[in-house]
Amino acid sequence: MNAPDRDRTSSLELFRWIGWAQMKAGEDWIRERELSHAQSFVLGYLVQNPGAIQRDIAEVSRTSAASVSSLLQGLERRGLIERRSEGGDERRKRVYATPSGSDLIAGFDTAMTDAGETILGPLDQAERGTLHALLMKITRELPQPTRS
Repeated sequence: MNAPDRDRTSSLELFRWIGWAQMKAGEDWIRERELSHAQSFVLGYLVQNPGAIQRDIAEVSRTSAASVSSLLQGLERRGLIERRSEGGDERRKRVYATPSGSDLIAGFDTAMTDAGETILGPLDQAERGTLHALLMKITRELPQPTRS
């Protein structure tokens, strides 16, 4: 897109473009580790919530128990997670990220911070402050996204 075309792009289209750039950076980082988005999400969840049960993973990932089971099998085959029986009850297993799994996704937050720095790179500190203030003003009246 050349400069005159970019000048006619709406503010909301520019927001989408920025969101796309951030999303692409995350997807590229995940793909480099040969993970799907769902696998990386679940692995990250397990790093933060060691010993989760499969039902909790299905709920937080908003998917079915069967899908989670298949996803966990793939992560287990790669040695990225392990399932442990609780009190000898084979039907009730807790799921943990292995050290290899934790190491594989370590650095995602740093990668996303770096992507943000790249996106905001053309702005000096004063411009970043102004942009932040304007975005706070815009988002103040919007419903907040849910985190789950």
